Amino acid sequence: MLDLLPRQTSGNITCPSTPNPMPKAAAFPSIKTMPDPFLYLDGKTRVQSKEEWYQCRQPEILKVLQEYQYGYYPDHSLETVTATRSGNRLDVTVAVGDRSSSISATLNLPSGSGPFPVVIAVGGIDNRAYTNAGIAVVTFDYSRVAADSNSKSGSFWTLYSGRDIGVLTAWAWGFHRVLDGIELKVPEIDARKTGVTGCSRLGKAALAAGLFDKRIAVTMPMCSGIQGAGPYRYSLSGQGENLENSKSGAGWWTSSGISQFVNKATQLPLDAHTIVAAIAPRAVILEGNSGDQFTDSKGTATVTFPAAKAVFNWLGAGEQLGMAIPNGGHCDLNAYSYVLPFVQKVLQGKPSNRNYDDLGSWKAMSEAYPWATDLPKGS
Repeated sequence: MLDLLPRQTSGNITCPSTPNPMPKAAAFPSIKTMPDPFLYLDGKTRVQSKEEWYQCRQPEILKVLQEYQYGYYPDHSLETVTATRSGNRLDVTVAVGDRSSSISATLNLPSGSGPFPVVIAVGGIDNRAYTNAGIAVVTFDYSRVAADSNSKSGSFWTLYSGRDIGVLTAWAWGFHRVLDGIELKVPEIDARKTGVTGCSRLGKAALAAGLFDKRIAVTMPMCSGIQGAGPYRYSLSGQGENLENSKSGAGWWTSSGISQFVNKATQLPLDAHTIVAAIAPRAVILEGNSGDQFTDSKGTATVTFPAAKAVFNWLGAGEQLGMAIPNGGHCDLNAYSYVLPFVQKVLQGKPSNRNYDDLGSWKAMSEAYPWATDLPKGS
């Protein structure tokens, strides 16, 4: 698991204590709007400065997200990672104690010698658009890392059987171990300039991958919906994906921690903007196709995005968060070209004329995040 406690102090900052054990659902008030990301889990103390955010509140959010959504991320310091390469095939082996498992990845490199930035992708991406732009694409079979089912099969579960961890976290772990292999065996790639992406349930996984590894420079969750960038508290477009039907249909995506909030989503001490804000100041490009009938693009654009943007702006990192709303249906591949200029800005330093704050015909729902009119005053 990520080592988040005890809380550290620096200068005049003392972090409020995080409750231990963590509260159950019944302890949280019902809040119909997006919860205040600056309010600690104790329900009474609020962040006062940017330094306090990074030192105290952001680590607490990571613990909250693991406790109530993802499950606790494995301790990477206990893992031994090795890799071998044959042409464009990269094989990564991870050992924990006397157990080991492997992940195979495919390298799609631009022409030239590099080193190139990279996007690690699962489930399909417009490879050529990115390699033509000088960005490598590395893909791996997420289903071999963890099956999209309750079977607990795959390389992740070979090492971590019995853990109360959601499959989204297992897939995120796969992204991270592939990045380890790139660092070890692919000098043509500059691993310091890495993006992660996937669409639909794999967009949910990409968001988790960006959350749990600070090496990720840009996180690209595409059409990710509930348990991704879609808000739990608002369902504004699509088929009405919510915590209840997602947990009943694919309960394995997240840990058991969130099950206590089924039919009590307004008591969650988090929402999608909490996940996005916890990645700041690293870059995030949220994406939802305007014709997506499944994953609430409108809720992502008009609630999650502006609520998270308030935090990014407050941190002085507003340019690091964008929203893309291309035409098309669910997981339309044209979306990857649409977000490419944002990715190039982050990974290659290239300016972009595209306005990734533009919500088109939609309008930000400021009433969904009322705390944004009372941001902390400390510097």
